[in-house]
Amino acid sequence: MTGSVEEVVLLAEDGRAIGTAPKAEVHHADTPLHLAFSCYVFDEAGRFLLTQRARHKPTFGGVWTNSACGHPAPGEPIEDAVRRRVEQEIGVTLDDLRLVLPAFRYRAVMDNGVTENEMCPVFVATTRDAVRLDPEEVDAHEWVDWPSFRARVLDGSRDVSSWCVEQVAALPEDPLSAPAEDPADLPAAAR
Repeated sequence: MTGSVEEVVLLAEDGRAIGTAPKAEVHHADTPLHLAFSCYVFDEAGRFLLTQRARHKPTFGGVWTNSACGHPAPGEPIEDAVRRRVEQEIGVTLDDLRLVLPAFRYRAVMDNGVTENEMCPVFVATTRDAVRLDPEEVDAHEWVDWPSFRARVLDGSRDVSSWCVEQVAALPEDPLSAPAEDPADLPAAAR
């Protein structure tokens, strides 16, 4: 962040940082490629934390999706950004944070033309904390059984964000037992 303006890291096609832009101005019909992350949080019983984005959010408001998403600030280590945003959005401290999809990338377009265009490494983590939602970010949450959630996402019977569908398809059947991937496989701007 610069002052009180939240900025995102703009990327070249090869994943190098090429500048920054205010987050409030970057999402539109021609959104430039930028750095983000997604995190899938599980509890001690192995249940997955599914969240609903706040309805008033300008991008994909009201959509159910993975536990938390966000953008690293310029110069912020990506794991620090994951921990910061997860604590802010859902009020939990993460244990066993692991990189599982270092090179995930997606593009998603809302009905009104607003586009997401992100290199979005995916992490999994566990928590022992009770959820405390930030109403500016999240409207609701559910703890769900991962195997049945995964099956419903993959057969199309569970409506979630398009990036969540792609991520669930790319994640291993049991994300909690997946080994951590090499941080060298992250986009250059996230290393």
